[in-house]
Amino acid sequence: MSACVPARAADSDRTERAHPPHSPPPTGSPRPRIAGADLSASIAVFLIALPLSLGIALATGAPLQAGLVAAAVGGIVAGRIGGSPLQVSGPAAGLTVVTADLIQHYGWRTTCAITVLAGITQLGLGCLRVARGALAVSPAIVHGMLAGIGVTIAVAQLHIVLGGTPQSSVPDNLLALPAQLANLHPAALSVSLLTLSLLLLWPRLPGRAGRVLRAVPAALVAVAGATAIAAAAGLVLPKVDLPSWRNHALAGLPEGPVLGLAAAVLTTTLVCSVQSLLGAVAVDKLVSGRPGPGQVGRSDLDRELLGQGAANIVSGSLGGLPVAGVAVRSSANVKAGAVSRNSTMLHGVLVVIAALLMVPLLESIPLASLAALVMAVGIQMVSLHHIRTVTRHREVLVYAVTTLGVVSLGVLEGVALGIAVAVGVALHRLTRTRITHEEKEGAHHVHVRGQLTFLAVPRLSRALHLVPQRADVVVTLDGSFMDHAAYETLQDWQSTHTARGGTVEITGRRAGLRIAEPAALTSGHPFDRSEEADASDAGCRCRPWTAWRNHQCERPRSVPDGDPRPGGTDGTKRTAGTDGAVAEEPEPAETGGHELMRGISAFQRNTAPLVRGELARLAREGQRPAHLFLTCADSRVVTSMITASGPGDLFVVRNVGNLVPPPGAESGDDSVAAAIEYAVEVLAVRSITVCGHSGCGAMQALLDAEPDGARTPLRRWLRHGRPSLQRMGDGSGPPSRLAGRAPADAVEQLCLTNVVQQLEHLRAHESVVRAMKDGALELHGMYFHVGEAQAYLLTERDEEKVFDRVRSADLAM
Repeated sequence: MSACVPARAADSDRTERAHPPHSPPPTGSPRPRIAGADLSASIAVFLIALPLSLGIALATGAPLQAGLVAAAVGGIVAGRIGGSPLQVSGPAAGLTVVTADLIQHYGWRTTCAITVLAGITQLGLGCLRVARGALAVSPAIVHGMLAGIGVTIAVAQLHIVLGGTPQSSVPDNLLALPAQLANLHPAALSVSLLTLSLLLLWPRLPGRAGRVLRAVPAALVAVAGATAIAAAAGLVLPKVDLPSWRNHALAGLPEGPVLGLAAAVLTTTLVCSVQSLLGAVAVDKLVSGRPGPGQVGRSDLDRELLGQGAANIVSGSLGGLPVAGVAVRSSANVKAGAVSRNSTMLHGVLVVIAALLMVPLLESIPLASLAALVMAVGIQMVSLHHIRTVTRHREVLVYAVTTLGVVSLGVLEGVALGIAVAVGVALHRLTRTRITHEEKEGAHHVHVRGQLTFLAVPRLSRALHLVPQRADVVVTLDGSFMDHAAYETLQDWQSTHTARGGTVEITGRRAGLRIAEPAALTSGHPFDRSEEADASDAGCRCRPWTAWRNHQCERPRSVPDGDPRPGGTDGTKRTAGTDGAVAEEPEPAETGGHELMRGISAFQRNTAPLVRGELARLAREGQRPAHLFLTCADSRVVTSMITASGPGDLFVVRNVGNLVPPPGAESGDDSVAAAIEYAVEVLAVRSITVCGHSGCGAMQALLDAEPDGARTPLRRWLRHGRPSLQRMGDGSGPPSRLAGRAPADAVEQLCLTNVVQQLEHLRAHESVVRAMKDGALELHGMYFHVGEAQAYLLTERDEEKVFDRVRSADLAM
């Protein structure tokens, strides 16, 4: 552990400082500082964690202090070492069933030992850097596991809500429920209903006063309110019993069958790891979507696994519950505005203080109130949104089997059943191929849906032989894979059909991309037909991106007899030599107008059918872009390509030099200013990005400009770039540079400086100022190196403006 953890943590720290994939990291400081946002967020998380930790400990049957130990260790240890700065760890509802089962079978001290062993296993997995492998588990299995755990929790806690004692399993709890309903405990039921009512109604308080009151967590209000009313009414109820810390049980040597203990360690490791890693991914999404400047780096999943392992080792050794990332607390931490891991660690310190100084207050909480709180959490784990999602993706069977397996058999057994069903569903989809044939508008259409393997070749052959000779045929391959047997069958049929006078058009797309065998790009076979080949020359070996690559298919052909023109019908120019031979050379490329029309034709034929539905929706609903992207008019900067965006995603402004004229009568420009105002005030975009690029002609023109040159429209426009030139010349403001290397030349240095300067111009626009003040708008700088096809994002580090490289591996999640 000592050899692995610090090295990995240091490596991750260097990665975060050098290449933050989502947003700029917080600026470093030699002295530790605690931001006000972190302090307020830690208090909010503490107020949620305190009652939940006690409730989860109650639900597992562990000593109630074990929940406080796990909450403190999760905040301090996992918060300090983990790779997700804003994820809050502690005792999680997803571990309740696993822990309760361990305590029942092995006792509390052995359960603590199992927690320690699970932490050691997590450390090993983190050192092997296999964290991303856990994300390969189907979301349907994860959601089904959580739903099954939620059902188990809710059914068990219902008995405590009614004033009784839960049984050891869901079937037993359901069988005992009628007798429990016949022997209600009115006081316990009243406190539980009051707790649930406050939980439900508190977040819905209306008006301005409601907005202020909702800042207090609903969980704290529910438990505190129920406790106060129960005390005022003099209700006699079982309450929290925190034994003296002197009698607190620590971990002991594991006792039990080896195979059983190994399965217990494996189960605890699996649930803790998957829940924590999925939680870290969810936190990244929450951070990237919240308003205000992003200052938190993306999660390092391997380091997060190391942090969770260290926390479980410490928690188990100190007699605490297993630790994992907790969605409720993490979400509250992000929404409260936390900007660093200090908020998570402070919440752990506050739990320690409460456990030492607030024992009399905690012991006044009725157990029925905690049970109602945990029951509500269990019900919320059965998410209707998740059910709709898995239904839409045809994975509801996997979800249902996993849920029922967890409820009836246990967590590990239920997950194993879910994995088996998921594998079976995947194999079924791989072998299930639908092939249809129909005649429409004078052409025969053969549509293949699914993966085209040798198993589907007999059905494919039958469908193709239904096509009459000399017919026009369109074969559509709607799948992502075609093996060699299917390929040969289709190619042989096509050759025979065309030889007998028929025509064949073979198309196939998955997410808009044509299907081809791996060697298709150089083989010239009929499945590798680009738009140019579809329109004219058979056998053209154009790449799929040639439509915007300014490429022309040119090949020599023989001069047809009797051709009266100096060039043949194929567009080649022919010159007769002294020996009577004919030399062939390509004609100049076709004019831009013809090329553009050909591209439009290719769009109407190939792309329009795919995007028509989405564009129709946008036409009905109007545009709602989230981002304004301001970049140069340079033809090499393709905004949709470098941002992987589509219709309705970006509001784009392009001009020479990606300039943002500052507001004012003398230097203002109504075109750019109007676009900014419309984007911010009307479209309510959440971010504005200024993107410069390498080899910018406008920057070169600024460097080459003569003071007394002619006042052409271009020179008048470029005056808005003079502040960038001045900033670079006199060194005013923080220097701008690329991470890892110096700018290649003065043009690249000016390109970088210009992005920083134009962001300052943006901040002078009134609409931008108002939106940023309200926390509804972010500004970003970006530099795109055309030759490297590499994007760089602007960060601030050590009083420098640094453009950090965006790596594909950083964004793989």
